[in-house]
Amino acid sequence: MKRYASLAVVLLGAVTLGLTATPPAKAQEAQTPWTKAGPVEARLVSSVRGTGDLTALPLGLELRLEPGWKTYWRSPGDAGFAPRLDWTGSANLKDAALSYPAPHRFSVLGFETAGYDVEALFPIRATPAEPGKPVDLTLNAELLVCSEICVPQNFKLALALPAGPADPSESANDVARAQALVPRQDNGLLTVDAVRASGAALEVEATAAEGFVSPDVFVETDPPLSFSAPKTVFLDNDRRVRMTLQVTDAPQGLDLAGRALTLTLVDGARAVEAPATAVPGVGAASGGLAAMLGVALLGGLILNLMPCVLPVLSLKLLSVVKQGGRAPRAVRAGFLASAAGILTSFLLLASALVAVKAAGGAVGWGIQFQQPLFLVFMVVLVTLFSANLWGLFEVPLPRALADRLDGDGLAGPFATGAFATLLATPCSAPFLGTAVGFALAKGPLEVFAIFAALGVGLASPYLLVAAWPRVAGWLPRPGRWMATLRVVMGFALALTALWLLSVLTVQIGGAAAVGVGLLMLGLVAALGIGRRLPAAGRRAGPALAGLLAVAAFVLPAAVGPSAAPVTESAARWVPFSEAAIREQVAAGRSVFVDVTADWCITCQANKKLVLNRGAVAARFDDPALIAMRADWTRPDEAIARFLADHGRYGIPFNIVYGPGAPQGIALPELLGEAAVIEALDRAAGAQRTAARP
Repeated sequence: MKRYASLAVVLLGAVTLGLTATPPAKAQEAQTPWTKAGPVEARLVSSVRGTGDLTALPLGLELRLEPGWKTYWRSPGDAGFAPRLDWTGSANLKDAALSYPAPHRFSVLGFETAGYDVEALFPIRATPAEPGKPVDLTLNAELLVCSEICVPQNFKLALALPAGPADPSESANDVARAQALVPRQDNGLLTVDAVRASGAALEVEATAAEGFVSPDVFVETDPPLSFSAPKTVFLDNDRRVRMTLQVTDAPQGLDLAGRALTLTLVDGARAVEAPATAVPGVGAASGGLAAMLGVALLGGLILNLMPCVLPVLSLKLLSVVKQGGRAPRAVRAGFLASAAGILTSFLLLASALVAVKAAGGAVGWGIQFQQPLFLVFMVVLVTLFSANLWGLFEVPLPRALADRLDGDGLAGPFATGAFATLLATPCSAPFLGTAVGFALAKGPLEVFAIFAALGVGLASPYLLVAAWPRVAGWLPRPGRWMATLRVVMGFALALTALWLLSVLTVQIGGAAAVGVGLLMLGLVAALGIGRRLPAAGRRAGPALAGLLAVAAFVLPAAVGPSAAPVTESAARWVPFSEAAIREQVAAGRSVFVDVTADWCITCQANKKLVLNRGAVAARFDDPALIAMRADWTRPDEAIARFLADHGRYGIPFNIVYGPGAPQGIALPELLGEAAVIEALDRAAGAQRTAARP
């Protein structure tokens, strides 16, 4: 009995202990249940289960939206408002700061807004009034959600975090990912390089270490302004972008220059926030486009006076002389046809540049002269023009077409205008480089607009005579003296062909270029001999000339390019290297960079008149000055990228770097000795100034 009594006592104790023992604690919930309001549901989440000894608690406001609905960023844009949070009623809460992940852009009916769709998680940094003690959170959140309509929604969420270990919750990774999407400054992935303003427009240049894919930029300023979606131009193999934005409904007289801004640059999952002050600049505004159109018009007009266009003045002169004694109506038609030829050629050139740029190729003013086949085409064309002026062949039009083209026809004046454009492209007149650089850094619309303005500028003399055709009446009437003039002008064009052959020598070598020249002599001879043959055999001459022209095109492909000859002293000029520029400037030296090409007549003029003579040549002997030549006679991606980085797409381009000008001092297209010396002195900075007696 005693044994059974002892067993009963043990069992009774176990039962009693079981009845009084505390059950295992249930894991603390670190998020509220989802609360739905209309097309959106929300909950409050925490990265930790307890407050621990944390001075800041990582929380998050998580949203899920139905398809087609969105909510807004801190700067919503043309409409909407950001989330409004009220923590009244919370216990042991000193502060709660909401952060915003990088937003998306929504463009609807011309309105631009920024925000989030599908889902979003806003990180929150909650600061306890007394760390280590429980925190009871009460959140009243007001959100605006929009689709075709906009509906404000309100949520009341409550979450209690007890004192105890701050162990990670199941939401910890989600909150951490959302925090990583919040744009920070200087993240090393994206960099805002420059911010320029002109009136109500903004131009932002930025760099991506691994290249851009779909960049966007959001601008905040005080007082708030709404901006259009940016127009983006990709540069440097997509590693750089230039984005242009315009203030929508801008107040009258608005000028963003000098205004403090906050930029949020976004590219996919990458984002950076950059405070900036807009500096005055040109090219960003629609007004900038209007100003550039004026610059292009002036540049095209001055292009008439450049050495590249002088060879075609023979054709211009003949076309003017031919108008002597003609009726005003005929004079006007001929000059308008020449202007149309110029304008058409510029628009075709713009189309080609837009297509090459869209395909990712290098673009620039005059780069077609880098191609041997184009040079051969120009040599053949100039030779044929010379032969025509010498009376070796004519291209008769059908009578019906000739009658329709007003007697002598308009095809000749049209071709003269087109030819003038082709010969103008190796030159860079004042203002022309600025206009072309602006156009090629923008989109197709700007390219066509600027090139059309250039064409109008180059055609201005023709348009002037067309407007006052009686000017041609002051000229002597055509007569026998014109035959002599035609021969002289034919030889002037022949000199142009020789210059083109000299450029071709660099591309395919001296022997091959001489071969092309001999083929052209044979072409002229064939046309001359064919003209003296009996009527039955006169077609033999043009046929043989055609075969020789085809042979001229085949020769460069058969021979291939040769090594470019060294035309400058290696002791004076060193090859171009962008990395070497930085190294030399860091070592305290100055660097003069000359971007040139054998086909660029303006470049050759700069060398002979400024760089290779007088005080400038003497300065190049200074061991503290590095003369660096970037030869763009042939295509070179590094040189094209260097030009594009400086907003230039044509040559000549000269820039000076030094301790006093590490970012470089760009010089005008036409160099002057005083301008070069002044730039060298400024680039040398304090070091050279101190060295002077």
